[in-house]
Formats: sequence, C-alpha cells, structure tokens
Amino acid sequence: MSKAKLGDRKPERILENGDRLTRAEFERRYHKMPHVKKAELVEGVVYVVSPVKMQSHSEPHANIMIWLGTYKVATPGLMLGDNATVRLDFDNEVQPDALLRLDESNGGTSRISEDDYVEGAPELIVEVASSSASYDLHDKLQVYRRHGVREYLVWLVQDEEFRWYVWEEGTYQQQQLDESGCLKSRFFPGLWLDVSALLAREMQQVLTVLNSGIASSEHQDYVRRSRSEKEN
Repeated sequence: MSKAKLGDRKPERILENGDRLTRAEFERRYHKMPHVKKAELVEGVVYVVSPVKMQSHSEPHANIMIWLGTYKVATPGLMLGDNATVRLDFDNEVQPDALLRLDESNGGTSRISEDDYVEGAPELIVEVASSSASYDLHDKLQVYRRHGVREYLVWLVQDEEFRWYVWEEGTYQQQQLDESGCLKSRFFPGLWLDVSALLAREMQQVLTVLNSGIASSEHQDYVRRSRSEKEN
C-alpha cells in the first residue's frame, strides 16, 4: 500500500464529551471503546464519565444496590439493574447507576431487546451525583420525566441530600420526608429509605427500616396480587 493511501485512512472516531451524535453512531463508537466503562447520550449530547472515586460514588452506589437488592429478593416480578444501558429514544441512551423494573408480564412498561438492552422507561431509576450542579438533575431529569419514569431518586453526595421525584400527570413532584425521616416509594409498596441512616452509611439501620416496609401489609398485599396475576 502506498504512503498516499496510508495517509488517506481516516482516524477511528471516539466518544468525547460534548459530541452530538445519533444513537446509532453513539452505540457504534461505544462498542469500539471497551476501556470506557460508562458513557451516555442525553438529548443527543455525549457524556463520558470520569474515573470513579470511592467515597463520593463507588461506596454510595454499592449501598444503594444493597438496599434495592434486598427489596428485589422479597418482591416477585422485578428486575434490578446496575449500570444497565437504557434506550429511551433516538437521542437518549442512558446508563443509570441503578434501576428497578417490573417484568412485562407484571405490567412493566420497558422491555429487554433482542440484543439484551433495556428499551423504554423502567419504573424506578437511581443516580448517585456529586452535587445539584450535575446533569442528573437537569437534562437527564427532564428526559426521565418526558419518558414517564415513574420514580427518580438522586443521591447528592456532597450536599448530603436525597431527592426522590414521583411522576404525576406528566410532571415530577419531589417527595418530602415523613415524620420518621423516611422516603417511601409510591409505586413499589414497602420500598422505604431511612435517609439519615444511609447518609451515615449505617446499613444495618437502613435494612431494618426496609425490612419493616417489606413486612408491611401494603407490601404483602402487593406480593399476593403479583403472584395471583402470574398464576392467572
């Protein structure tokens, strides 16, 4: 091959923050960059996540997964995802820190594609963000609202704050702490979060409160209905 022809070869395109791409081109480049662990397409704009820090992201993320995983074990018909790719539309392909979705047979609004990705809106999405300046509370929040993600929980680590949004008639309403200092899912009965305990990384207390929710009559009724619907 001549030098001229070698020089004509175009360099391989990569993902860079701020790129504006179609979802198809985003996926093509992402698949060719196995060293990149997390990248998202939000409103047609690429976001490549920086290396993950331990105390400000990795440990909070792990504790969220312990909380959600405990609930999933006690609740039939659920699928729990950790950094799963979610295709929402042609301009939005996200990779939330955690998601909880109903199986389609139980009335879930998302599905698993033939190539094993989530398509459509999961019922609950959780993101761990450094602060309120994060795009998790701006562009992504609007995308999740528009697609009807029923509940959206954001842990603002630096601000030591949780924001739990509930979808109601096309808008998000932010939940307030109840008298016991807990946030409680409106869609998933018994999914209770002791905010102060999780902020303090006191996981035994977090799970004690969650198990109280799992033992509640609301959760038990939900489990019975789910099993009955599956049998029928």
